Amino acid sequence: MKTYTGDRTIDGIAVQVDGKPLSPYYDQLRLTEYGFEWSYEGPEPSQLAFALLFDHLNDIVTAKSLYEPFMERVVANFDNEWQMTSADIEAAIAALRANRAA
Repeated sequence: MKTYTGDRTIDGIAVQVDGKPLSPYYDQLRLTEYGFEWSYEGPEPSQLAFALLFDHLNDIVTAKSLYEPFMERVVANFDNEWQMTSADIEAAIAALRANRAA
């Protein structure tokens, strides 16, 4: 199981997966030139949402279809420091799919 972490410090933003920097996966989808952000809705949180989903799922179609609601419901609500596991991402995906079906 992977663990994703984010930290906003005076030195900037750090997002890691299992202790290594998380790729923004610009080669798969570029939503911004400015990297990751969170705690609001916008292109940088969208890039983070996409990167988290794509890294976890390794499925471009699903990551592209879910990044926007994932950003709105999950990433936009992160605190300055946050942590998610693969299980947390799976639970969020299940909740998003349940909301779409309702």
